[in-house]
Formats: sequence, structure tokens, C-alpha cells
Amino acid sequence: MLESFLVNILFIILPILLINLFFDSTEKKYEQLIFLLFFAISMILCMNYPFKLEAGILYDLRYIPFTIVALYGGYKGLFPMYVLLNIQRFMIGGEGTFQSFLLATATFILLPLLTKRFQEYDSNKRVIVGVYSAVIGVLVYLLTLSLFLEKITSEFWTLAFYALIIKASFMMINLILIEKIISNKKHREYFLLAEQLHVMGELSASFSHELRNPLTATKGFLQLLAISKTKTDKDQLYIDYSLKEVMQAEKILNDYLAFSKPQSEHMIYSDLKEEIQYVKDMLQPVASLHNVEIRFHFSNSLKKNYDQNQIRQCLLNLLNNGIMSMKEKGGILSISVIEERKNIVIRIVDEGVGMTKEDLYHLGKPYYSFTKEGTGLGMVLVYGTIVKLNGNIDVQSKVGEGTTFTIAIPT
Repeated sequence: MLESFLVNILFIILPILLINLFFDSTEKKYEQLIFLLFFAISMILCMNYPFKLEAGILYDLRYIPFTIVALYGGYKGLFPMYVLLNIQRFMIGGEGTFQSFLLATATFILLPLLTKRFQEYDSNKRVIVGVYSAVIGVLVYLLTLSLFLEKITSEFWTLAFYALIIKASFMMINLILIEKIISNKKHREYFLLAEQLHVMGELSASFSHELRNPLTATKGFLQLLAISKTKTDKDQLYIDYSLKEVMQAEKILNDYLAFSKPQSEHMIYSDLKEEIQYVKDMLQPVASLHNVEIRFHFSNSLKKNYDQNQIRQCLLNLLNNGIMSMKEKGGILSISVIEERKNIVIRIVDEGVGMTKEDLYHLGKPYYSFTKEGTGLGMVLVYGTIVKLNGNIDVQSKVGEGTTFTIAIPT
């Protein structure tokens, strides 16, 4: 019994070990497939090598990987697991096949209903919800089994005790390990982004100032030529093109300068209300032009040291992006600032065109822009500003429904 039990534990831990090996090197679009594949292998192995309890009852841990995929993958991820589980169970045959089918079907129908809310929880809450799901699954299994028994014996209660303890324990261990892997990956990405932004800040501060002076002089002379009375129409065309390009170069330089270190003369200790109100008022005419209603809710008493100019530019980019995503049909742009566990939480929600998973993956990467005229530096500035404040950004988006930016800044 002990050997079989330890083998089952190995099968349960196996996908975690494999995910830890391949997760970082796997492309984003293949992550879910790898996740599903490893847990499907784990489930099949558990079914093929059950262990025998003291009462002589055969038992396995198939529903641990099944439940994990249900919570993280939803119906789309769970359907292949559901099919595999039932095919494998019918191939094994014997007593309990029908009960297994009923339990798998009930789990497949009900558990993925939690997926969306489950993914919104923090790591600790996800572990708790996962353990509760495992316990409820065992209770449903025991209830289904009892309906087919003529008499409830001591063997049944022995099975109930072992099933509850084993399922709850190993579900908790697995979820803790999975959350740790996810957390480690996020921290590595965060660290790499911080390093990239630091390098960009150092480089941009050094060469932007050097380039601004000749650009300013060139722009001045072009403006003088523009008002000259001796110029031809062809000269005016060339001057207009030149001025347009110089102004575009100035805009790019200003974006680069925004990556420089926070300036002491702009540092303030505040609750962000003034900055958000300032940006909201500045963008109100643009919002009205595109039939966008801006709603603002503020409920925060926490304060933080920050560069006022950089925070304003950061918020300006986010709100302007939200408005531009709704410029075709209009909509509501919601901004809320609340305090959660000593964090200032800014939540910006739009009803725009939304973003694909590919767009979300590239969000914040230098020179990646969603518009033809964009430089891709706006969102890099947003991430850079929040990184300097030791904060983090979570983005949820769905094509055709809109995007939600949640920014948490520790105080």
C-alpha cells in the first residue's frame, strides 16, 4: 500500500516538476497546452496505478490534476481531461464505472464556473478555494457512492477519512507549488523589465539633452523660413514637411526624457487625488469629442512619495489610451482610487476594443505600439513609473469588451 501511495504522490508532483522545467522557456501561446498535457499524463498514471487502503478499497488521486485544470483552465482546458478520464475509466472497467462517470460529469459542469473568479483571487485565496473544491469533490463522490451501497459500513467511513485527508493535503501542496512557480515567473519578468527601464533611463537622459539643442535651433530656423516672403510654394511644402518631422523627433525625445530618474524638484508626498483630477480635467474635452463619459471615484487616505510630472504623464497615457479605444462608439471610462492593505490601488476600466492575448504579452515592451503613429514608448513610461514606485500592474482585457488596468502602489 505504501509503495503504491508514494508512486501516486510522484505522479501528482510530476507535472509541477515538468512545468518548472519548461514554463520559462515556453512561448506564451503554448503555456496552456503544456500545462494541460502534463496534468493529463498525471491523471492517467494515477488511474492506472491506484493504491489500496487498509479496508481493501482501491483509491487514486486522479481528481487532483482534474480539479487543478478545471480551476486554472476553465471549460476549454477541462474538456479534453473529461474525455480522457472517462475513456480511461471505461477501459479499466469493473465496479464503480458509472459512479465515476457521474462524478466526472458533475465536476466538469460545476467546477469551471469558478474559473473566472478564481483567477481574480490572490495566491493565498486561490489555494484556499482549491482545497475547498477538493473537499467538496470528495464529499460529492462519497454521497454518490453511498447511493449505490445497500449499507454504510465502517469501511465506507474509513474511505471517507482517508479520501478527505489525502485530497485536501495534496491539493494544497500542488496549488502552493503552482502559485510559487507563477509568482517566480512574474518576479523574473518584473526584474528584467526594471533592468531594461533602468538602462533606457540612463541612456535617454544622456543623449536626449544633447539632441534637443540642435533640434530646437533647426525648428527655429524652419519657423523663420516659414514666414519668409521670398519662399516659393515648393519651398513651403518642404518647410512644412521638415517642421512636421522635427516636431515628431521632439516628441520622441520628450518620451525618452520621461525615463530619466525622478527629479527632486518634482517629488511630492501625496494621495494621488490632485494628479488624477488634473489629468481627468485635461482629457475631458477629448473625451467629450469622442462621446466618452469619464467617471471618477476616490476613496484613499494613504500617501506616497513620487515624481508628480512622471505620475501625471503615466496617468495621461493610460486614460488617453482608454479614450482612444472607445473613439468609434463612445462609452464609459471609469477611474477609481482605493486603499487595500496599505496599497494605493488605481483601477482604470474602459469599454473599448480590447486587446488580444498577443497584445497583452507585448504590452509595455519598447517600440511595440497598437497604433501606426505611436512610438511604443508611452506604455513603457507607464510601466517604468510604476516600477520606480515598487508597484505592479495587472491588465485584464477581452476583444470587443474593453480593458481593465489595476495598479497597486505600496505605501
